[in-house]
Amino acid sequence: MILEIKNLIKRYGDFLAVDNVSLSIKEGEILGLLGPNGAGKTTIINCIIGLNKIDSGSIKVFGEDLKENEINIKRQIGIVTQNISLYNDLNAYDNVMYFASIYGLKGKLIKESVDEVLNYVGLFEERKKFPDEFSGGMLRRLNIACGIVHHPRLVIMDEPTAGIDPQSRSRILDGVEKLAKAGTTIVYTSHYMEEIERICTDIAIIDQGRIIAHGNKEELKNIISAEEKVRIKVSALNYTIVEKIKSMYGVKECNLYENVIDIISTKGSKNLGKIIDVIVQSGIEIMDIDIQKPTIEDVFLTLTGRNLRN
Repeated sequence: MILEIKNLIKRYGDFLAVDNVSLSIKEGEILGLLGPNGAGKTTIINCIIGLNKIDSGSIKVFGEDLKENEINIKRQIGIVTQNISLYNDLNAYDNVMYFASIYGLKGKLIKESVDEVLNYVGLFEERKKFPDEFSGGMLRRLNIACGIVHHPRLVIMDEPTAGIDPQSRSRILDGVEKLAKAGTTIVYTSHYMEEIERICTDIAIIDQGRIIAHGNKEELKNIISAEEKVRIKVSALNYTIVEKIKSMYGVKECNLYENVIDIISTKGSKNLGKIIDVIVQSGIEIMDIDIQKPTIEDVFLTLTGRNLRN
């Protein structure tokens, strides 16, 4: 295992910030930490990188106890913070060079590593420009370059796409996936559910300092798989049809939105054919049928009762 957390507890005075958390991550995995603000994600991250002293439990990184081998472990961890950590009086190249030197890179290796990582994030041609000349997406990519220039085995990414455009976000996600395929292990936090669902091989949902669900995407979705959702777009609507559908076997909810019917049924009801018959027999044309699968956002809302951004 690259990272093993066992029975981690962290308090701030009387406040229990992390409550008996256990996690493990294998090489090349991307672990997504999901939780509303104040859930304990940042505290867990700060414990992993040694910024917070833990009250009890243990953390092993690369098979070594963090307390006993903190300096050696930190050299092999990369950190990409939510807040941009760059020096405005240094150009892009010198920013990455500075962070490479902090991690102990020297001589030929440091130049090779800086060139490589700037190419990796697509900023080599812009290396002589200063941060204030960069767009938000470019700043995020430069921030990532500074965090991975030393080729870390484990990378912590805390909201690395916050506040940027969709194209820049997609480019960063491509890079994260590429890192993982090369063997880098990543702990990733985000308020964007679609990011977590796209790139993470493993997901931990955290609320009030506890892990309330942990597994891969399909395992988490199975938690709420007792329901089936169907969205039917029609040419016209009336409430008589809605009432007929509501009275059918297995239907739990039927809601009307302009020319769309949203239907939630008990899993295994096998009532879609009868629903279609009711609509067609009413003389209404069906434009589209979308059988909806549960998303990670559905799981999160079901388990926590609130939106991720709340």
